Amino acid sequence: MGVLAFGDSITNAGGELQWGVALQSWALWVARGLGLSYTGYAVDGARAPDVIAEQIPAFRRHNADAQAGYHLGCLYIGVNDARSVDWNPTVFADAYGAALDFLTARCDRVLTATAPLTLGVPPAGHNVDTLNAIVVREAALRGALVVDLTDFGARNHVMADRVHPTAFGQIAVAERALAVLAADGAHVHAAPASLIRFETTRGGRLRGDLTYAYRAAKEHARAAALRLRARRL
Repeated sequence: MGVLAFGDSITNAGGELQWGVALQSWALWVARGLGLSYTGYAVDGARAPDVIAEQIPAFRRHNADAQAGYHLGCLYIGVNDARSVDWNPTVFADAYGAALDFLTARCDRVLTATAPLTLGVPPAGHNVDTLNAIVVREAALRGALVVDLTDFGARNHVMADRVHPTAFGQIAVAERALAVLAADGAHVHAAPASLIRFETTRGGRLRGDLTYAYRAAKEHARAAALRLRARRL
């Protein structure tokens, strides 16, 4: 039945146009690249336990066939876990493994991803290393494919918060994912970048740079205020 996806706001997607290109989920772009239908249950702000407690039950309640099989299962979760003040690697690993188990039981292939090392403002730091080690380990135990996003973070691919991909960033994630799938024998019908059309202008690029700089400054100021407040407590 195509592609089934769980995750957080990165997979749920939605946001501003980028040069007229809509911001769509990387998992949806993967489905389009594979020529398959897409079913998504990702929720903004979700953490790994939420996939087990909310998203999988929602799939069971709302899907026309709760026992349906899928060509591909996608899971990208952990960004909110690693950035939280109560980050608990054991809790994450247990929920993450259970989510992978659910997908491997229903999908021909399962695809997951690591997180960028530069994640967040302020950066999540060593938590990302721990997160990625768990992702790689749990995926290997179940034969799931892993998209390496550790170096992901180009200026036009990630928003000023250093968390959410832009419209072009979602496409870039999808193209990395499709490369992993192709190496595993999947047939890719179209590269997502070939499915969009856009034109840039010098003035538009300047406005984009100024907007990004303004938003980045706001993010850093917010992070500095939070650090100062924490020191005072």
